[in-house]
Amino acid sequence: MRKAQINSSLTTSNYIRGIYADENDQISLYESFYVLMLNNANNTIGYSKISQGGITGTVVDIRLVAKYALECLATSVILIHNHPSGKLIPSQADKDITKKVQKGLALLDIRVLDHIILTEESYFSFADENLI
Repeated sequence: MRKAQINSSLTTSNYIRGIYADENDQISLYESFYVLMLNNANNTIGYSKISQGGITGTVVDIRLVAKYALECLATSVILIHNHPSGKLIPSQADKDITKKVQKGLALLDIRVLDHIILTEESYFSFADENLI
């Protein structure tokens, strides 16, 4: 895994695009969900693919997010998934899972710094839009 200092949504977007490429994951074909683990200095310490779904959705199990974050001893995480449709607007389900993961990880003193939605052309950041 390449190490990186994460200091913006753009840095996150560029970094995770490399992971999609490494995993041979096709951003425009099916939806997949990743979690990026960070240490206290916002350096990457791991990532995990949580799920891969169909064209319009994927299931996110918060217990798996917590498991990987704990295994890496992460102090914070960034949630990432793609929209094969190319739409950058978060769905209500996207907003709901973000809040659910935030609440769950808060019990473990792990912060959710951002939730990035990727498309082939661009990205949407929950943090940039004050949704996190």
